[in-house]
Amino acid sequence: MKTKVNEILKGGIIATIAMTAVMLMAPVMGMPKMPIGNMLAGFMHMPVALGWIAHFVIGIIIAAGYVQFFQSRLPGNGIVKGLIYGLIPFIIAQMMVMPMMGAGLFSSATPAPMMMVMGSLIGHFVYGAVLGAVTTR
Repeated sequence: MKTKVNEILKGGIIATIAMTAVMLMAPVMGMPKMPIGNMLAGFMHMPVALGWIAHFVIGIIIAAGYVQFFQSRLPGNGIVKGLIYGLIPFIIAQMMVMPMMGAGLFSSATPAPMMMVMGSLIGHFVYGAVLGAVTTR
């Protein structure tokens, strides 16, 4: 049990750091700015620091779902499993979270919907691949 908790925490934190780095570097790659911690803070009417903490807590919760339910059921090596799993939070983000935050279904209410969707997909693929690599048993 303790090993799984450590695996979830380590995987969730490292994968969230990797995803966050990609999202913060998005403008350098010609993509829209995606400061998810700031976005969460604005949506939840809380200080920016708490928005970033919420982002990492969500990353750990998503890692728990992977380790507990998907890791042993998905095909491929750790990275492939993580890439496949990354599609789940991507779809949830685009179909539920973005509309709740006022960005519309698949970011349709943003100035550059396709770029936002692609940035989100890349971020979630990075998260999943790192999560799968870090939590490989």
